[in-house]
Amino acid sequence: MRLGIDMDGVICDFNAGWMARHRDDFGSDLAAIDTEIKWDNLHTLCGFADMEAFWRWAQGSEDRPSVFRHLEPFPGAVDTLRELAGAKHEIVIITAKPDWAVPDTLRWLADHEVPTREIHFRHRKSTVACDVYLDDSPLVLPELVSRRPAATVCRMVRPWNTPLDGAVDVDGWPAFRALVGGL
Repeated sequence: MRLGIDMDGVICDFNAGWMARHRDDFGSDLAAIDTEIKWDNLHTLCGFADMEAFWRWAQGSEDRPSVFRHLEPFPGAVDTLRELAGAKHEIVIITAKPDWAVPDTLRWLADHEVPTREIHFRHRKSTVACDVYLDDSPLVLPELVSRRPAATVCRMVRPWNTPLDGAVDVDGWPAFRALVGGL
């Protein structure tokens, strides 16, 4: 099967990553709990005027890579992807990133030896045909459910998303592995 897998919030921990970078850059003591983190309020948690300012900072500079370069994978994420690829499933990475994040994202995938031959940088993830999707975005999941009704759409359960009719809740990588094994 073709498995369409999101990155940030699914394979790697974007929130812990940007908070660690913010501590390094500003000496902050960010300890926001996940329930405070929303798609459009990151700037309020760390003192930027707006989300545009947050993303300008996240982009990095000549002195440091973007926040996407050194994110930590969630426990079991990469190992599960390797197991699924070893079982002859195609791992298709589908991630929504700004253009400036593409090189650091590709380096991250290579550094972690994510077993994929197919990577898409898209905001409309439903344009990539897969049998199973795994995502955490409260914006993307409804689109996948409506535009890919024959696919199994899995919601990686996170504090910033809620159950969705038509999506299967997955509370971690072992659950996703079991779900794919049962299809």
